[in-house]
Amino acid sequence: MKIKLIGTGGIGLCVLPVLARFVNFNTAFEDPQIHLIDGDAYEEKNRDRQQFNDFGNKAEVTAKDYSQQFPRIFWQAHPTYLDEVNAVRFIRNGDLVMLCVDNHNTRKIVDARAKALQNITIINGGNDTTDGNVIIHLKRDGVDLTPPMVSHYHQDIAQSDDLHPSQMNQPGSCTRMAAQTPQLVIMNNLIAANMLAAFYNLTNPQVYSDIVQKNLVNYGEIYSDLITMRTVPQQRFVQKS
Repeated sequence: MKIKLIGTGGIGLCVLPVLARFVNFNTAFEDPQIHLIDGDAYEEKNRDRQQFNDFGNKAEVTAKDYSQQFPRIFWQAHPTYLDEVNAVRFIRNGDLVMLCVDNHNTRKIVDARAKALQNITIINGGNDTTDGNVIIHLKRDGVDLTPPMVSHYHQDIAQSDDLHPSQMNQPGSCTRMAAQTPQLVIMNNLIAANMLAAFYNLTNPQVYSDIVQKNLVNYGEIYSDLITMRTVPQQRFVQKS
């Protein structure tokens, strides 16, 4: 079990406490590993949505803290932003990727890497202020069981002009966009809960078998709205070439 969690910010730090506890105390996971990938640093301004014990690189600070709490897990920090080059090293065949970023540029990098692999599981979460979605890409033996993130369903990702996270302070960057569209920690938690539900379903052999046989058309994407308190699947078919 190799989990690659990309982005230890708002959603990532809502996912991680429950994910780590579940994996650490579940003996069904043999020799579990959680790799944290993030080039950003914790700052005082992050405290409204993120819990941390020290300033510094997010991946390193978080890995140090969680390795003490959950010692059965092998923790590895990668204090860098994901890019087209290092994605080949960080995302490997058979990995389970928890993608917790607020940047379509990074999603496109992960999607492109998935195209080169035979087996990959991607659970992607994202949100605006009061709504958001979880996209689940399953690929087995070179076959997409659910649509990739960059597909005809999500041209917003494919056509996005988001800058790379390393360019965050430039005009049009995540930092500027976050100031224009502030996020709520409650909404981050709602998306994280759906990501964790997907993780459980995909790592429980019996549940996974039922999903593959019956419900994949409803499993590619889940949409949540905080105001209406509704979470619903979006029917997604794999586009035939």
